Amino acid sequence: MSYSFLDFMCLLGSVGLFLYGMKVMSEGLQKAAGDRLRNILSAMTRNRFTGLITGILITALIQSSSASTVMVVSFVNAGLMSLAQSMAVIFGANVGTTFTAWVIALFGFKVNISAFVLPLIGISIPLLFMSSSRNKSIGEFFIGFAFLFMGLDMISTYVPDLQSNPEMFEFLQRYTSMGYWSVLIFLFVGIVLTMVIQSSAATFAITLIMCSKGWIGFDLSCALVLGSNIGTTITPLMASMGGNVAAKRTAMGHLLFNMLGTLWTLAIFYPFVELTEWLTEVFGQGDPAALQSYVNSIEQSDPEIYNHLFDNSLPVAHPVVAKVAAMQQSVSIGLSVFHTVFNIINLLIMIWFTGLYVKIVERLIPSKHKEDEEFQLKFISGGLMNAAELNISQAEKEIVVYAQRVQRMVGMSQNLVHTKEGSEDFSHQFSRIEKYEEISDRMELEIAGYLNRVVEGRLSNEGKHRIASLLRIVSEIESIADSCYGVAKIMMRKQENHVKFSEEIYTNVDSMFISVEASMTNMILLLGDIENVRQKDLITSYNLERETNNLRNQFRADNMENINEHRYEYQAGIYYMDIIGTLEKTGDYVINVVDEIKTQMRSSQKEN
Repeated sequence: MSYSFLDFMCLLGSVGLFLYGMKVMSEGLQKAAGDRLRNILSAMTRNRFTGLITGILITALIQSSSASTVMVVSFVNAGLMSLAQSMAVIFGANVGTTFTAWVIALFGFKVNISAFVLPLIGISIPLLFMSSSRNKSIGEFFIGFAFLFMGLDMISTYVPDLQSNPEMFEFLQRYTSMGYWSVLIFLFVGIVLTMVIQSSAATFAITLIMCSKGWIGFDLSCALVLGSNIGTTITPLMASMGGNVAAKRTAMGHLLFNMLGTLWTLAIFYPFVELTEWLTEVFGQGDPAALQSYVNSIEQSDPEIYNHLFDNSLPVAHPVVAKVAAMQQSVSIGLSVFHTVFNIINLLIMIWFTGLYVKIVERLIPSKHKEDEEFQLKFISGGLMNAAELNISQAEKEIVVYAQRVQRMVGMSQNLVHTKEGSEDFSHQFSRIEKYEEISDRMELEIAGYLNRVVEGRLSNEGKHRIASLLRIVSEIESIADSCYGVAKIMMRKQENHVKFSEEIYTNVDSMFISVEASMTNMILLLGDIENVRQKDLITSYNLERETNNLRNQFRADNMENINEHRYEYQAGIYYMDIIGTLEKTGDYVINVVDEIKTQMRSSQKEN
C-alpha cells in the first residue's frame, strides 16, 4: 500500500490537532488561573534560585516552555524583570518542559485513547456553556487535553508505514548509517522541524513514534530531541523582535543556553546516550536501544509477522507484539530520561554562570539607544518590605520615575508633529510612542498592584488615604500617556489622508505643547517632595492650567475664521482642533494629579 498525498495531509492534520490541543489546554489553564500566574512569575524571581523554581513550575503547569519564555520576554520588555532574573526563569523553563515529554511517554502508548478522550470531551461541553468564565476555562483545559492525545494517536496512525514503502525506507537508511554525521543530520532535522511547527513537544511526539516503530535508532532519536531544544528558542526570539534591547537579550540568552548545552552534549554524545540507556534499565524499563535491532531481526527471520507488526492486524497477545509493546515503553521512558537528564545537567552547570551569561549577551546585543536601558522598576522591584510606611515611600519614588518617563512622551509627540510624514523616521517615532504607551500601561498595573498589596497590611488611616490618593495619581499619569499616544494617532490619520498643516497651525500646536510640558515639569517637582509642597507651588500649577485653557479657547475661536479665510483647509482644521483638544485634556490630567497632591497636603496638615 503506497503512501498517498491524502495520507500526508492527514498526518499534517494530526500534528495540527496535537498542537491545537496543547494550545487550548495551555490557554485554558492560564485563563482559569487568572493573573495569578503572572503575579507568581513576577514575585518569585528575587534571586536566581527562586526564579529557577518558578520557571520549572510555571512551565510544567502550562505545558509550554515557549509560552512561559514569551511571558518572561514581555516582562523584561516592560522593565519588570532584569536580564539576570529572566535567565534563571528560562533555565527553569527548560527543565519544566520535560514534564510534557513524560506525560506523552507514560500515557501516549499505554492508554487506549478512545477510552477516555470522548468521555473527557463530553464532560467539557457543559463547562464551555456555563456563565462562569473560570468554568469555561476549565472546560477548555479538558477539551485541549483530549485533543492533544487524540492528535498523538492520529499521528501514530498516519505516520507512513515503512514496511509498505521500501523507497522511503531506503531513503531513511541512507542517512541513518553515516556514523556521527547521522547524529549531526538528525540534530539539524530536529532544529528545523521544531522551528516549523514551533513546538518541541510535537517534535518529541513524532520522534517517539518514529523510534517506537523501529525506523531510527535510539541514538538518532536522542539527536532529534537535542535539536528540538534549539528549535524551541525561535518562538521567544521572534516575540522579542518588536521589543527593546533587554527583551532581545533575554531571547538571545535562551538560544545561547540551549546551544551551549547542545555543544557539550555533542562532545560526549555516545557516552551520554549510553548513560541514558543505563538509567532506563536501572528504572526497570529495559534497554531502549534494543527495539530497532529486534525489529530488524524479525524482518530477517519472519517477514510475514514483520509486514503486519505495526498495522494492528496481529493479536495483542501475540508474543512478538507483546515484546515490541514492552520495548516501545522502554523507548518512551528512555527518550524522556535523555531529555530530562540533559536539561538538568545543563541547568546545574549553567546556573552558576548567570552573571557571565548576562555579560556575554550584552556584548552580543549592544545597546543602540539610551532609552532602551531605562525601562526598569527602580524602587519596588524587590517586593514589599516589613515597614508599611517605607513601602508607600518607595511607591511614591517609583511614581516620580513613572511620571518622568511619561513626560518624555509629550516631547516625542511634539517631535512627531514636526517629522516628515511618510518617512521612515515618522514610522520609527510613531512606533516608539506606541511602545512607551504599552510600557506605561504595564507600569500602571505594576505600581497599582504593589499599592494594593501594601494596603492589605497593617496601615494607619493616613497611610490608607495616601495609598488611595497614589492610586488615583497613577491612573491620571497613565491617562497622560494615553493622550500622547492619541496625538500620535491623530498625526497618523492626518498622514493617511494627505492633509497639510500651515505654519500657523504648527506654531500654535507648539505653544500648547510648551504649556503642557511646563505643567508636567511642575507636577513632577511637586510629586518629588509631596510633604514639603507650598501653597505658591500649587498656585503655579493652577496658573499653568489656566494658561493652557486660555490657549485652547483662543485657538478654537480663531479656527473657523482661519478656515473661512482659506488660511488652511477645513480637514486640516479638524485635525488641528483634535490635537489642541487632546493636549488640553492632558493638562486636565496633570491638574488632577496636582489636586491629589493638594488633598494629601491638607490631610497631612490636619494630622499635625
